Amino acid sequence: MNEIVQFFRAHPTLWEWVKLVLVAAGTFIVLMIVLRLERKAAKRLLQKKDNIHLLFVEKITRFVLIIVAVQFVVFSSKVTQPFGKVLFQGTTVIAAIAGFAAQPVIADLICGLMLSSMRPFDMGDRIEMEDGTAGIVKDITMRHVVLQGVDTMDIIVPNSKLNGMRIRNMSRSPIGGMRSIYFTFGVAYHTDVEKAIAVVRQAVEECPYSVPGKPGPDGPDYAPVYFMDFEDSSLQLATTVYYTASHSTEMVKSDINSRVKGALEAAGIEIPYNYVNVVFSDRKGNRVEVRDKI
Repeated sequence: MNEIVQFFRAHPTLWEWVKLVLVAAGTFIVLMIVLRLERKAAKRLLQKKDNIHLLFVEKITRFVLIIVAVQFVVFSSKVTQPFGKVLFQGTTVIAAIAGFAAQPVIADLICGLMLSSMRPFDMGDRIEMEDGTAGIVKDITMRHVVLQGVDTMDIIVPNSKLNGMRIRNMSRSPIGGMRSIYFTFGVAYHTDVEKAIAVVRQAVEECPYSVPGKPGPDGPDYAPVYFMDFEDSSLQLATTVYYTASHSTEMVKSDINSRVKGALEAAGIEIPYNYVNVVFSDRKGNRVEVRDKI
């Protein structure tokens, strides 16, 4: 034992490297234990209240713990202390942070903090962005939000992009566990509007996935069908369809669209589409009209 002590005294640099390895190994073990305990605690909290704020804080906590562990290891040995001072205390760090702040990474981090604090949506909510991207909120990290799309497809959206867009939350229903979809249907100008409204409402109520979800004086009911607007070539009808989170949104959309189309056609109600009338005269001066879809 004395020989080992004497050897390391004769080679202090070697001892510093050995000490660095031992401290690094010990710190790694402690860090893994702390991270595992932290993850278990986060899971318990998320089971009680599964929200995006807790999940984001958990990711930030793990990041801070790792940074603290790295800093502790770097300053534990004289070999790496000069490097640590430059990395964590010198002007190099200030310059690096200033330059880094202009990068998308920092923008995503700041936007992630804003999303987790303002909470425009929560874990498990179905959201739709203004560019048409839609999915169920599956996870949030310091850089992006993971949306579960159709079937097994995941959509990765940077926090900065999501924070800068208009978001439609389809899960903000007064009745818990309920989602909703806003539908619009066009009918021809000569249509009996009241008849078309009745046909659409009946089709929605016959859908096996739709449920009463609009609060009313006598309890939840199906949402009304509204005559919303005069479009260029159609009258615009609209309604909101409520359904439980156990059903796929795409499945509900497909069934509602199919039922409404079939019901309108069966009722003799025209579903308009854009077309062009081209009128010209042949060599004999006869008027010829050609109608074609756009």
